[in-house]
Amino acid sequence: MTGPGPIPSPISRRRVLSGMGGGLAAFSAFTVLPPLARARGNIRDYRLKAAPATVPLVGTQGPATDVWAYNGGVPGPVIRAKRGERLRIHVENALPQPTTVHWHGIRLPVAMDGVPFLTQPPIKPGESFVYEFDVEDAGTFWYHPHFNSSEQVARGLSGPLIVDEDTPPDVDREILWVVDDWRLTEDAAIASFDRPFHDMVHGGRFGNTVTVNGRISEDLAVTPGERVRLRIVNVANARIFRLTFPGHRPWLAAIDGHAVPPRQFGEEDWLVIAPGARADLILDMTGEPGERFAVVDNSPEGIRYRLADLTYGAAPSAPAPARPAPVTWAANPLPEPDLGTATRLSLDMEGGAMGGLQTAMFMGEKLSGRDLARNHGMFWSFNGIVYPPMKYGHHGDPMFSFKRGESVVMTIRNKTAFAHPIHLHGHTFRVISRDGKPEPDRPWQDTVLLPIDGEAEIAFVADNPGDWMFHCHILEHQKSGMMGYVKVV
Repeated sequence: MTGPGPIPSPISRRRVLSGMGGGLAAFSAFTVLPPLARARGNIRDYRLKAAPATVPLVGTQGPATDVWAYNGGVPGPVIRAKRGERLRIHVENALPQPTTVHWHGIRLPVAMDGVPFLTQPPIKPGESFVYEFDVEDAGTFWYHPHFNSSEQVARGLSGPLIVDEDTPPDVDREILWVVDDWRLTEDAAIASFDRPFHDMVHGGRFGNTVTVNGRISEDLAVTPGERVRLRIVNVANARIFRLTFPGHRPWLAAIDGHAVPPRQFGEEDWLVIAPGARADLILDMTGEPGERFAVVDNSPEGIRYRLADLTYGAAPSAPAPARPAPVTWAANPLPEPDLGTATRLSLDMEGGAMGGLQTAMFMGEKLSGRDLARNHGMFWSFNGIVYPPMKYGHHGDPMFSFKRGESVVMTIRNKTAFAHPIHLHGHTFRVISRDGKPEPDRPWQDTVLLPIDGEAEIAFVADNPGDWMFHCHILEHQKSGMMGYVKVV
């Protein structure tokens, strides 16, 4: 995957492996997650205000950064509920442009999905909108804007959404990491958005500063022998995180919020998390008092970013009991696709640099790749069609139409020189094969990463009526053609 060219870095190279200190933020998942707020009946009320704010992204010793934030913080506040409860979220827009909020990974009514022009009018500056929906599935999810998302997310608008299981796993505590990267200038300001062509035609808007919960690398104090549930959410525009946990062997216990049979990592194995995706780990603290272990992102650009240090304190007074391997959590109530009777479809992705888009259909007309790029700012296609930017009352034809309850098997092929995380709204799918080989455990996901020249076969039941966005979650690719929608009637 190709990233942007040289960008001035606001942080010294110390942040890569040795790290850089910084005070803990008010929102920090280096502590236990906040408990559930008291519900009124079966409804949990939250308020989000999207507005400009100033935060110490690079630590209290460096200059502050002007961002766009929910409730003044980056990331936004934890929205939390129990499975089966109803969320009511009042969103106020104090930004200088319209916005919406999409609830990534949540199966919900289409009117609450937060896609401008397709499912709702944008929330104009000074206006508000109330989102209300039941949460059917437990797991780790998140929220972000879908209006001008490549800029609004890059400026800081995102936040975690946690739905608790009926019976949570047996751990000592729970930690949340919202991982992100930022393109900053020397004075820690968000760099301008003046390179759209390069970012759209290549790998997206890569940053030069990696943060966990809105801060550069910090220490995570741990106790020998404790077992932790670590929830990780990738909210970056384009960065695919490749994390290693030296000195430890975590179990991968959930993908995109949905349980998988726990699989233990070797010390040199990477945990790959694409933009929009999530992973839940069970992590046993097997180090000794006084030891430190860096959790590192093995970036494809060749730079190793240090996310945090696991710093071991004193041993507990009583030795920790031996821990059995974690068990698979209870499954969410997802409809199982019938592979024998399923409708079978193909989706080919084309475009971008190093190959590019030769010709494609756009607004009913066959155009050359050069014309699409120069005159329309479009660089990517699905099945030879470049889908137009969505405008109210005019967002093109659906990519596919399904009858409610129809089982679907879709083969997605990446015919480009870049990796793409593909996200389907309103549904959850099984990944049943990759590159023609069966996928172990057929995990449930809502965001599937297609590597260069990769192929994935997904299966789902189209049981949620409405028009559902289907797009690459590298937000610059979404903006420039790799976006459409499916219709369920």
